[in-house]
This record gives sequence, C-alpha cells and structure tokens, in this order.
Amino acid sequence: MSMNTQGRISRPHPDNDAPDGAPATFTGNRALMLEEPLIFERDGEGVTGVDFDELPEVTSCLGGLERRRPIGLPGLTEPEAVRHYTRLSRQNYGIDLGLFPLGSCTMKHNPRLNERMARLPGFADVHPLQPIDTVQGALALIDLVGHWLVTLTGMHAVAMSPKAGAHGELCGLLAIRAALEARGDARSVVLVPESAHGTNPATAAFCGYAVESIPATQGGRVDLGALKARLGPDVAAVMITNPNTCGLFEPDMIAIGEAVHTAGGLVYCDGANFNAIVGRVRPGDLGVDAMHINLHKTFSTPHGGGGPGSGPVVFSEALAPFAPLPFVEKQGERFVLVEEETAAQAGHGGAFGRMTAFHGQMGMFTRAAAYMLSHGADGLRQVAEDAVLSANYVLRSLEDVLEAPFAGSGPCMHEALFSDAGFAEGFSTLDVAKGLIDEGFHPMTMYFPLVVHGAMLIEPTETESKAALDQFVGALRSVAERAKTGDSALKAAPVYAPRRRLDETLAARKPVLTYREPSLPAAAE
Repeated sequence: MSMNTQGRISRPHPDNDAPDGAPATFTGNRALMLEEPLIFERDGEGVTGVDFDELPEVTSCLGGLERRRPIGLPGLTEPEAVRHYTRLSRQNYGIDLGLFPLGSCTMKHNPRLNERMARLPGFADVHPLQPIDTVQGALALIDLVGHWLVTLTGMHAVAMSPKAGAHGELCGLLAIRAALEARGDARSVVLVPESAHGTNPATAAFCGYAVESIPATQGGRVDLGALKARLGPDVAAVMITNPNTCGLFEPDMIAIGEAVHTAGGLVYCDGANFNAIVGRVRPGDLGVDAMHINLHKTFSTPHGGGGPGSGPVVFSEALAPFAPLPFVEKQGERFVLVEEETAAQAGHGGAFGRMTAFHGQMGMFTRAAAYMLSHGADGLRQVAEDAVLSANYVLRSLEDVLEAPFAGSGPCMHEALFSDAGFAEGFSTLDVAKGLIDEGFHPMTMYFPLVVHGAMLIEPTETESKAALDQFVGALRSVAERAKTGDSALKAAPVYAPRRRLDETLAARKPVLTYREPSLPAAAE
C-alpha cells in the first residue's frame, strides 16, 4: 500500500499474482475490471462537488456544543463520486445480469411494469396517517390483493400487515395461540419437521413454545408415522413447509392435517415455496389453518438484500376471528380499516392484537397487484408449471455428475437438491461455489437443508429460458467434474472475481466494518 501522486492511497490489484501470469499494472486495474478503493481512500482535502458562498458571521445557538473537529466525510468531485458508485455497481451481481440459482429464495425477474406501478402518485407517496377518505384507492388495492390471496389458497381470511416471511410465521402462531387459549386449551409444544425452513422452529420458540423435531423419511418427506406417534394434548400445532426444503411436495399433507386436527392441534404451513404450486394447489383444501405468503417471492419482487418484504397470512375459517388488526373491509361503497373498537361488531373479537404500527408494505402490494392482474389465473398456473419444469430440467441434466439424493422419489418441485458425495478428498461444496463465481454465476444455496450432507439447493424459477438453464448447467457440470477429479486449481477459485477467496470463518467472527485511516511514515506526513 502506498501514497499516489494525489495523496490518496493506492493498492496493488489482488489478482496481479493470478495463476494466469498477468503482469502487475501501475493502476491496479486489469482492462475493464477496475480496482476501486474505498470512498474514504478517495478523499481529497477541500474537495467538494458543489461551491458554497461564504457564510456570514452568526451567533451560535448551540450552547457550546459546536463540532470542534472534522466530520469525517470524504470529499470528492461530482464525477469522482459518480464513477465510484458506478464502478462498485459493476462488481455486483444482480438479477439483470444473470440467473440466480438460490434455493428457496425465488430470485425471479421483476417486470419493470410493476416498478412503474409502485411509483405512481398515490401509491408511492401514501402516508399511513392520512385520513381514510384520502386513501380509498390504496385500501381498494390492498383489498384486491387480499381477495386474490384468499382465492388462490382456498382460505377464509387474510392478514395483510405482516412484513415478511418470519413475521408472517409469528402472526400465524400468535393466532393459533389465541384460538387455543380462547377455548381454554393452551398447549406447550410445536412440532417442526426436519424438512421445514429454519425460521419455523425459531418462530415457535419466540412464541414461547417448546419445539420438537419430526424426522424425514428416506424419500425426504415428513415421516407420517413419527408425527402421529408424537401427537397429544400438549401439541399446539405442526409447522410444515410445503413444498418442503428438499424441493418435494408432501403427498401426506391431507393425512397430516386430519391427524393434527383430531388431536386438537392446528396446522401452520410455511408458504415461502408457494411459487411452485400457485394456481395448481389450494393449501386450504389440504387442511391448512394458517399460511404466510412471501409476496416478494411468489409475486414478482426478487427476494434478498434486506427487503422490501411482505408476508400476508391467510387463515382458515376456524382461525379467521383471531387474525390481527387492523384489516381492510368494504362497507357499502367505502373501504375502512377495522380497528379494535369495531372488530367485535365485525365478528372479529378474538383478534390477538396488532403486528405493526401501520398496515403494511404499500410498494409490495402494488407490485403484487400488477403481477397478478397481468398474469391472470391461467398465467399464475403457468408460473408454477414452468418453475417446476425448470427445476426438473436442472435436476435431470446434472444427476449423472452430482448425486441427487431424492431423485428416485420422483419429480422435484421448484428446486433441485444435490449433495457433495463423490467429490475428491479435500474438495467440498464451497469449492464448487467458488468455481461458479469464476464462471460468472452467483453460487447456489449451500449446506441447506441440513438433512443432506454438503447440500447444493438450486431454484431456477419460471423466468429462465432453456438457453440460460443450459449455460448454467454446463458451467456447474464443468466445476463439479473438477471437484470430482481433484483439480487443485479449483482450490484457488475465484481467480477472476474482484476479490480472491476470503477466510470466511475469520470474516464472520471478526468482521472489519469501519474505516480507519492508516498511519503514515514520518517522511510522508
């Protein structure tokens, strides 16, 4: 690390010693792969993107609390600032660059039409404290999306206020607890199959329940016999993911629901994988009492990056009176938000309370409405069919080079699952993931679900063409064959990324999250 001629810090590019023998460069750049320092390292003393007039002398009103040292913000000209963030954006991988193979995350294309609708005045700038008469259009849209969700799931009611999947799980379990307590039958245990999403047991524990695991069969489904054997008067609910995290549909879902209901419990379904069955299967017909739906997975917006999320929860007729407040209701020609003081008159007196201070995520409702209306019922059915077709194409195209532990159980649903069996000694799923980066792909979900050793979970979604799937399959085949033959060069991957392989354990346990200006030699000061 050294000072350049402008007094800024320059660093040699990390790939200058790459195995391809590329020479070091004066700038650290390699063609269009630009080495971009931190914005603090680009700081120029006295540099700014705008000019300010001299301020007149004024008497301070801060009472001696004035800042006495520099604020620590970097100074850049306008072109420098624009170039900095543009260069960083070129090092990022997004849905507009290529396929996202993340399992259980449904990183689908987000139609630009939906974004345009979400930015319409009246939706983009709506405020939660506006008078009801000024947001009738927004409430009508929320009611529309809720109607579609109830219809698509075959359920009785919907709570639109939960913000995302885990928030929806919490909503569903709180409604279940309220229903059980209302009948004087508070229970203490929630059963969670091994093939469920990892947030399920965490949510149950957060609600105060003891969590017990139900094993999976050799075929990757819930062990119905084990579940029935554990049911009893202390079991409040079973939380089941369907299709499950192994990418498989649960064929015993109706039998599971009947057994749980006979034992006095209720059925919560994790609907994060609804993308695989939307328009094809109605969870209400399977005996589900509550299910969250990730609008940001099934209805267009790519999931990830911290949001925006939205996790409405649909309820069976038995649980509908216990759903949270407020909810949208049409009274005559006017939409209203039913609050606590009017809930009893609306037949909703058992509500457990509120999930949030305000109603929901308006941007996500608008995007979901645009997606639903542009597809229609037949189009949404095709979404599920194409998603399942894509996943099975990936599964069958790779099962000869990667072990697919449940391939013998029949077709998968929305995602294909592979293990690390057959890799050369010392090679792992992590090496395959790093090799995929060199091939220009974001790695798939790794080491999850836990029921498969070295798991690789791939969800191609319905929005990928056969050509895109073929390119991904070809890249993964190539990297997998290198792992099986013990190609030592794979251990160095990624070679062509902006950064080389990190010490991931150290990065997780001792992350460096703040910038500290390096101390300079006396001669340079």
